[in-house]
Amino acid sequence: MKSLSILGATGSIGSNALEIIRQFPDRFTVNALTAKTRVAALARQIVEFTPRLAAVADAEHARQLKALLPPAAEVEIVFGEAGYVEAATCPETDMVLGAMVGAAGLAPTLAAIDAGKDIALANKETLVMAGAIVMQKVADRGVKLMPVDSEHSAIFQSMAGHGRNGIREILLTASGGPFLNRPAAEFTSITPQDALQHPNWSMGSKITIDSATLMNKGLEVIEARWLFGIDFSRIKVVVHPQSIVHSMVAYQDGAVLAQMGVPDMKGAIAYGLSHPERLPLDVPSPDFAHIGQLTFEAPDRERFPCLALAYRAGEQGGTLPAVLNAANEMAVAAFLDNRLPFVGIYPIIDQTLNLHCATTGPDLGQLIEADRWARETALGLIRRQER
Repeated sequence: MKSLSILGATGSIGSNALEIIRQFPDRFTVNALTAKTRVAALARQIVEFTPRLAAVADAEHARQLKALLPPAAEVEIVFGEAGYVEAATCPETDMVLGAMVGAAGLAPTLAAIDAGKDIALANKETLVMAGAIVMQKVADRGVKLMPVDSEHSAIFQSMAGHGRNGIREILLTASGGPFLNRPAAEFTSITPQDALQHPNWSMGSKITIDSATLMNKGLEVIEARWLFGIDFSRIKVVVHPQSIVHSMVAYQDGAVLAQMGVPDMKGAIAYGLSHPERLPLDVPSPDFAHIGQLTFEAPDRERFPCLALAYRAGEQGGTLPAVLNAANEMAVAAFLDNRLPFVGIYPIIDQTLNLHCATTGPDLGQLIEADRWARETALGLIRRQER
């Protein structure tokens, strides 16, 4: 029996994880659940899974959550960053599933590692912002960090029995998003509703927009660099519209190992939670005869320039990846609020990066300050464009 704290329980990853836990009550128990503001969904999860602790964004949402729960519910409700950290460090917790959206997941993840908890990580921003610090803490504390992103889970599985020896390159696959074949001239008319229609995956709104701009793949490149210790020059992105090959590892003898499956996050989540076991999930294998063809192509960096921005920030390092991530979060939020056009996302991030004086070898405090500065700067640029 493995006791879990699920950070971001009401999102896509968290909901899928709870579905797995529902299927295997003899394998997992829930110790803590967190959400930001979706208190109604969290209340339903608390009633079903009876965690000891629940955390939300602030005192008002904590009050709302308490009001939604039956009087007999025996759950402690906490809030804010301190509340998320408490959920991540519960003494009874064996593993923390980090599925919060954005930079908010960094502090609870670091606290969980310091507390000696194993991590199943879906929050890529944690490694984008502070990859060197996180991986050093993982090594120092001797905890296990399991990737839950489908691509990084695929790489991890393709490296099984080989490790990093003899790797020529990592091939991260990308679906290409909803605008893979849309001419650049039509990008100015893209609405949030258009961008949220991902052809293959059901995900949260922020990651879906990142998929549409290919920034998500850029963030995954930075994440892969830290997870697997591979130089950026050996991490390649290849567009694979069918989303059956989740990623590949090429070895120095010419062999390429790929992990394949239908586009369903439950496989990667379950493997992260149960490794080295594979759970008997109700997820089908791909029907290759029906699919017919698996196709691959190079990403179009002119129509999707965010990918190149991520490589640039990752290669230069220091505080630039934290700035990239924060500016992207602000630009995507503005686009979803109809305050910024789709084609305005890239310029906001690019301008913010250009205005930043990067710090080399930053400590955690400097990364947090870079994140704050980037959000403030990007917001100023967005407001200037709105005038």
